[in-house]
Amino acid sequence: MPTTWTDVDPGAYLDAVTPAVRRRDADTLRDLMERVTGEPPRMFGASVVGFGEYHYEYASGRSGDAPAIAFAPRKPATTIYLPDGVGAHEERLAALGPHTTGVGCLYLKDLERVDLAVLEQILRASWATVTSGTFGQRAHES
Repeated sequence: MPTTWTDVDPGAYLDAVTPAVRRRDADTLRDLMERVTGEPPRMFGASVVGFGEYHYEYASGRSGDAPAIAFAPRKPATTIYLPDGVGAHEERLAALGPHTTGVGCLYLKDLERVDLAVLEQILRASWATVTSGTFGQRAHES
């Protein structure tokens, strides 16, 4: 079954996040993503806090709906989901500070060690791309 939006209260979910640094970072990201998107947080599945929504359709025929930007506070690192792929943000990522990446994921261990202004630029650019109404590629195609 594909992941879908749930009725779980994101505030209650975030209040229970451990360790404390993840909870602190989650609060910061919730505020930042709300400011960038103008959307309230909603839970996507059991552990992803999403903002806004986009519809995707791939050449294969696969389609669905997903958060336009999202994050998940995981114990090893906080995951930020960038549907347009990290490749679209190479220059900004070079100036961000300590991080690792996957194809469409940015992993941060401590927001106090990264440049939040750069992170905001990345989120704004990703949001604009994904919500433009024409986005449909896979992150690895960026």
